[in-house]
Amino acid sequence: MTHWLKLSLQGSTMLFAAVLATSCNRADVPAIQYAPEMYEPIPYEALKQTNVNVINPMGTNERVPVVGTVPLGKLDYYTHIPKDSVGIAERTLRNPYAYSKANLEEGKALYTRVCSHCHGEDGKGQGPVGIKFKGVPDYSAGAYKTMNDGHIYHVIQWGRNRMMPHGSIVNPEERWKIAMYVRVLQQGEGPDGLAKLVNVSKDSTEMTDRANQSPIEEAQADKASETPGQGGTEARNGTSN
Repeated sequence: MTHWLKLSLQGSTMLFAAVLATSCNRADVPAIQYAPEMYEPIPYEALKQTNVNVINPMGTNERVPVVGTVPLGKLDYYTHIPKDSVGIAERTLRNPYAYSKANLEEGKALYTRVCSHCHGEDGKGQGPVGIKFKGVPDYSAGAYKTMNDGHIYHVIQWGRNRMMPHGSIVNPEERWKIAMYVRVLQQGEGPDGLAKLVNVSKDSTEMTDRANQSPIEEAQADKASETPGQGGTEARNGTSN
């Protein structure tokens, strides 16, 4: 009897030790792999880093794109104008979209969503954020009243002074349409000025002549995009004409 009791106690102790050892094992520590090549590929994978890459700089598998490389469908995102050169943008960028009612109304919707919290509904810098932090300009006063589409587009993309860049928030087509609506607010009549700008005289080449709205020298968001909504024939928000 004593012998069987002793064996039972020994067996129970061994079983308890085995359970305890198993429960303390870390789940994030892999066990011995029978065929590691089935889990860790021999070729380099750009999105997976197992060991130091002795060929590429910094030891990573991913590499920086070649200088001047433009992702497919993103040509319109590159104006080749330095971010501090708003004067060049004023002289060279031309809005490729017509001042139609549909484009202006879409510009108003985008402005309300992205810009009005600082610049205010009427463009006088009286949005909730503008009131709190001050210094937001009035579009209908001073030099701000004469900003053209290229100037506005460039500032939306890169920011200026206290305004942060918004290029990652709105695509090129949306920037142009916001610029259109800012031109409405430059009249000092708030949203009510939209109807007047839609009915602008056909003699105004700045507003309606598509022949004079193509890029000059600098590469620009004219067309050539294969991705809808980025300057192609069909826009993501409305139409391009």
